[in-house]
Parts: sequence; structure tokens; C-alpha cells
Amino acid sequence: MDGIVNTKPTAGVIGLGAMGHQMARHLKEKGFSVAGYDVSVEATAKSQAIGIPTRADIAEVGSGAEVVVVMVQTDKQVVNVIGEGGLLASLAPGSVICIASSIAPDTCRQLEREAAEKGIGVLDTPVVLGQEAADNGTLTVFVGGEAKWLEKARPVLSAFGGNILHIGPSGTGQIAKTANNMLLWACICANFEALSLAKQLGADVPTLVSALMHSSGANWSLSRWGKSTGKWAEKDMDVALDLAQSVKLPLPLNGLVDQLMKSMNRERMQSLLS
Repeated sequence: MDGIVNTKPTAGVIGLGAMGHQMARHLKEKGFSVAGYDVSVEATAKSQAIGIPTRADIAEVGSGAEVVVVMVQTDKQVVNVIGEGGLLASLAPGSVICIASSIAPDTCRQLEREAAEKGIGVLDTPVVLGQEAADNGTLTVFVGGEAKWLEKARPVLSAFGGNILHIGPSGTGQIAKTANNMLLWACICANFEALSLAKQLGADVPTLVSALMHSSGANWSLSRWGKSTGKWAEKDMDVALDLAQSVKLPLPLNGLVDQLMKSMNRERMQSLLS
């Protein structure tokens, strides 16, 4: 419309997989100028098919964005995207990088220090509540980093997040995500054992699940039993146990949960419902 200036920050999304694709979609649908990049031809084509502009490389995304969301898989990938030759080489001072990937807190802190030398902000912004919340734009976003950078990035994060929760300084968003995952995977294992016993004893599991949601044993994974995939559980538990090892803290329960989750998947969970 003539005379109307779009005050929303220009946005970029690096990593257009299942989660990043939805983040970019919500940004586009809510009126942001957004561009994406992914090394996968298939992911790139999928985003282009719904009208999300894509760029030839990371630098091209960075040169046209004020806030960039990074949603790749590993610490190494995050460092490659942001570090030397990555976003820090193309973003203008005053820009903000949001690390939505689940990575080590120390990686976020190191990248924050490197970015600060260029006047660029880095936030760790891992998300929870899974694919369904990503599809619906209702993710919870844990944020670690300086408040001034969060205020600039908040409109972008709010495009796909229902709750934007500032936990503290750099790395604390990742710590919150790790704590959440520890509780989630422990609940999944406990639910599986309880429902397996109930089924063997002759209970109708879907009816039981509905009843338990009104009980003291209610939990989030139980409320959506059969929908969770267990994807990334092994990686996320490795992060938790590595962090515990770094501070010499024993986590005997989560050591067992780590082993149990290696054989857990959606099919096993759904099998209890039939």
C-alpha cells in the first residue's frame, strides 16, 4: 500500500528442513521480507514452491537480512554457517543471528564473542513443542543472550513462536532446552513402561491415556501419545550427558533414559494404542 512503510526487520532462514521451512513460511505469511538457504535441492525446491525466495549462498542471505534464524543440525554446521566466511562476513553491524539449533552452550558463547567484535548480536533461541507447534506457529522459544538483541529479534521469533522466554545470558537458552529434553525423554520412557504393563494386563490403552490425563501422572508426552517421533533423542541426550560430565555431575536416571531411548520410535509408541 502506498505510504505504508514495513517496519518489520528483514529476515533470513538458514536451514529449510522440516522446522526451518515452517519458520520461513510463517514469516512470509505474516508480511516479513524473508529469504532462505539450504544445501538440499529438495528442501530449497519445497520452500520455493510456496513462494519463499531462496538465495545462492549464506552470504547472500546475510547481506539482505537484519535478523537471521539458523536451523541446522550440529554444532559444526552452526559454526560453519556463522563463523569465518559465513554470516559474520556478510551481515551489517546491528544485525542479529538467532541460533535455533540445539547445540552446546559454549558454542553459542564463543560465537557471541566473535560476533560482538563486528557489532553483531547472537542469541541462542532453541525451540520446543515439536513439529506440530512449528506447523501451527506456536513454538516455545527459549532465549539466551543480551536483551537488546532480543528486542530487535522478537518480531521475527514471534512469527513462529507462541512464547518467547528470555532465560538469561548466552547459552542459557540451550541449557533450558537440554533440561526440557531430559524431562521429555524420561517421561516418554516412563509412559511406555506403564502403558506396556497396562496393555498386557488387558486395559484399553487409548481409554487409559484419556483417564490418566486427569490424574497426577499426566504429562505432555502422554497427552499426545503416538505422535512423538523420538527423533534427535540420542543427540539431545548426548548433549545433556556431555554437559553433566563437564561439571562432574552424576545423572544416573538420564544415563538409563539415554539407553532406553535408543530403541524408542513412533512405531513402538503407536503399537500400544492398537
